[in-house]
Amino acid sequence: MLRKLLIAAFVATFAGGAALAQESCETKAMGKDGKPLAGAAKTSFMKKCMADSCAAKAVSAEGKPLSGAAKTSFMKKCEKGGA
Repeated sequence: MLRKLLIAAFVATFAGGAALAQESCETKAMGKDGKPLAGAAKTSFMKKCMADSCAAKAVSAEGKPLSGAAKTSFMKKCEKGGA
């Protein structure tokens, strides 16, 4: 029972993380001239920004960094906006 509660708390904690990360990545997507990025440059920037923000959140319930299949799964969900 406690394990399910911890997992639910973990999921709830990071559920809005990707949405917030995407919003902050959108606001950071500016060129050197101060104009918003567009096209391939924006796509590339958003992909890298989301990966960086998700990597920072890839920790277990105990606070240890995830690795292997757990990290891969978390990163896929996070980058899609599911975690």
